[in-house]
Amino acid sequence: MIAYVTRRLFALIPVALGVATLTFAIIHLVPGDPVIAMLGETAAPADVEGMRHQLGLDRPVLEQYFSYLGGLAVGDLGESISYRKPVSRIIAERYPATIELAAAGMLVALLIAFPLGIIAGSKPGGTGDIAAMGFAILGISVPHIYLGPLLMILFSLDLRWLPLTGRGGFSHLVLPAITLGTALAAIIARMLRQSLIGVRESDYMRTAISKGLSERAALIRHGLRNALTSVITIIGLQMGSLLSGTLITEMIFSWPGLGRLLISAIGARDYPTVEGCVLAFALTYVVVNMATDLIYALVDPRVRIS
Repeated sequence: MIAYVTRRLFALIPVALGVATLTFAIIHLVPGDPVIAMLGETAAPADVEGMRHQLGLDRPVLEQYFSYLGGLAVGDLGESISYRKPVSRIIAERYPATIELAAAGMLVALLIAFPLGIIAGSKPGGTGDIAAMGFAILGISVPHIYLGPLLMILFSLDLRWLPLTGRGGFSHLVLPAITLGTALAAIIARMLRQSLIGVRESDYMRTAISKGLSERAALIRHGLRNALTSVITIIGLQMGSLLSGTLITEMIFSWPGLGRLLISAIGARDYPTVEGCVLAFALTYVVVNMATDLIYALVDPRVRIS
């Protein structure tokens, strides 16, 4: 297990290098000048050239690239063009808000998905199955950019139960978490349903039912754990979608996280901040996938990682 974790951690190096290179290339190919974005189109040419020299943007692109990789090797992500602060410090300030929102979204997804999946999987084709899967289809069909404002109008503007935007206490987290977690809940519920239907025909399920357990009780007590392996896979894979979904959700609810920082940095052509944010998202996704592999062995003892 230790050797496996060590190999996966070393695998982060080429991933970080690939993401950094690709992001650097794309952001430098996008039309626009960060200095003009900072000083305005009416700025004097001398001021523009002075600022470009100060930021090192007048150097050849290849030289900027190797300078960036050199800083990355020692944990230096550079200085933000817009904020004039180290990118690593800005990310450290914004990252907890994004993790908080993603974790809350995942919690909402699990709280919705497991009851729906169990109801649907315990009696396929029944009324509960049809209702649960109907909700799942609805959850997948409604995009964040529509659901978020709809919840804001209903619960913030009309009923005045919850705050409209910003990050504060628990009440500020409710609407963004529901917006983020609903679509994921639908996906997990559908996968859990299929997994439970698959284990219904197994020998141990028939044995449990023959000993007097009801079909639903046997499914929950004996079948659920064996059905979780594929569900965990989906959760791990969808964590990337959850993180990317925070970009839209953070913009809708003015949530001060990494996604909102990335969108504003793209608009300002803030190269170091964009590169740092994308790298943080990519490494988080890889670490989550590694954690998913490790959880397999805990959920299903038949799975062993060599």
